[in-house]
Amino acid sequence: MLYLAFGAAILWLLVGLGRGQTVFKRREWRLLSGAFALAAFAAAAYVGLRGGWEISIILVILGLWLVTSARINGPRAAVPPPPPERGMSRQEACSILGVGPDATADEIQAAYSRLIRMAHPDKGGTTGLAAQLNAARDRLLSD
Repeated sequence: MLYLAFGAAILWLLVGLGRGQTVFKRREWRLLSGAFALAAFAAAAYVGLRGGWEISIILVILGLWLVTSARINGPRAAVPPPPPERGMSRQEACSILGVGPDATADEIQAAYSRLIRMAHPDKGGTTGLAAQLNAARDRLLSD
């Protein structure tokens, strides 16, 4: 009777896999694999005590395969690479700081100082806005 149950379970898995859809998610497969491994080891012990060594060996191998498949961690979802950082254009930097394209270094520094006083995280601003101001100042002063 146990062989019929194993045969039905294997047939059900093969039919499900043949359809091209996932039969079990990883979590359910681990639980069922552990349960089937335990059943295979129990059946191997029972059949082995009754004298069916050939079938017992096959059931032990099946149980070992199920145990190892339950313990193997599948591939994790790949973390997408961060988007490539594109440099800030001179026009963007000028619009962030509110200076003209022909601004001098002193004008750029004065605009930066005026804006960073309001946008600094210690003064109630956000780190993102302060980072944008820093990037804009660095872009304009590097030219």
